[in-house]
Amino acid sequence: MPPVSARLPVFPWDRLEPYKATAAAHPDGIVDLSVGTPVDPVPELIREALTGAADSPGYPTVWGTAALRDALTGWVERRLGATGVDHTQVLPVVGSKELVASLPAQLGIGPGDRVAFPRLAYPTYEVGARLAGAEPVPYDPETFAAGAAATELDPAGLKLLWLNSPSNPTGRVMDKDELRAAVAWAREHGVLLVSDECYLELGWDADPVSVLHPEVSGGSFEGLVAVHSLSKRSNLAGYRAAFLAGDAAVLGELLKIRKHGGMMVPAPVQAATVAALGDDAHVAEQRERYARRRSALREALEGCGFRIEHSEASLYLWATRDEPCWDTVGALAELGILVAPGDFYGPAGERNVRVAFTATDERVAAAARRLGGGLPKA
Repeated sequence: MPPVSARLPVFPWDRLEPYKATAAAHPDGIVDLSVGTPVDPVPELIREALTGAADSPGYPTVWGTAALRDALTGWVERRLGATGVDHTQVLPVVGSKELVASLPAQLGIGPGDRVAFPRLAYPTYEVGARLAGAEPVPYDPETFAAGAAATELDPAGLKLLWLNSPSNPTGRVMDKDELRAAVAWAREHGVLLVSDECYLELGWDADPVSVLHPEVSGGSFEGLVAVHSLSKRSNLAGYRAAFLAGDAAVLGELLKIRKHGGMMVPAPVQAATVAALGDDAHVAEQRERYARRRSALREALEGCGFRIEHSEASLYLWATRDEPCWDTVGALAELGILVAPGDFYGPAGERNVRVAFTATDERVAAAARRLGGGLPKA
């Protein structure tokens, strides 16, 4: 049998290693703005919940505790504006990346089927399609802005349509009209729509809306699933805490499959998730940190000739100097600043870089100082 890994592209981050070495050689150290991993402390109330549940010798359930399901349904109603959400419409998962990579296979999608995802996108959407043996189909989500009739998507064989708003890497936010058009198109053609909304609480110049909002969904979750994560909003990337909300029939099928696969969120993480979703104060505090860092980096980048595109939400600035992205990566590495090349997210990103503002205040200030001196000449 050929190895399954042969279906997949080269792991993109390996290509960045030489530039990371260059940046790390800077006398003042590297400023790593590439991956976007949280660096701020886990809020105390979440750590207390985790340690309070540390004595958990038994197996957790895949569906989660009743307290966790209550926390999930309550948050979906309070934050996403949905109403009447019950336990059959939520499902905890072991981090959103695991879910994205494995969802097509868990849904029974395979050879002869097609999976669509935004043309500029998190690479794992394509990986999930390829792992399942399905055909990956990049599309331009902006076509929904002109109405469902204008979309470039061919529904033939299409089983799964990914949305990502706010977008990684661009930070673009789909408005309610675009979301409604996507929902209408997917329902018309019998395609499951899954919306990755992991950055929904990090809107800056726009107010992101969930696909489950009644003004988008029409008050029904039929054919719709939203993916949410606590990694960014609560600094819980190390906890692998995420969940799904939406169509009870789809989540019920996934629950059956995940029971057989033993895909269980650890009991202490379930308790931590309850605490995290029940508190909005730490989210507001973290937003303030990110807002300061975003402002400092944006000003510094624009001051040395970058143009910022989209970036109205998420944890990234989508920046360009109208040159090949690897040239930009190399120039910034000479300043000790590491960013992600735009082509990691598809060929359409070949002249952009993604700049994360998840570094500490001190490292962001260091990057701003270095950018103030301009980029080295080619």
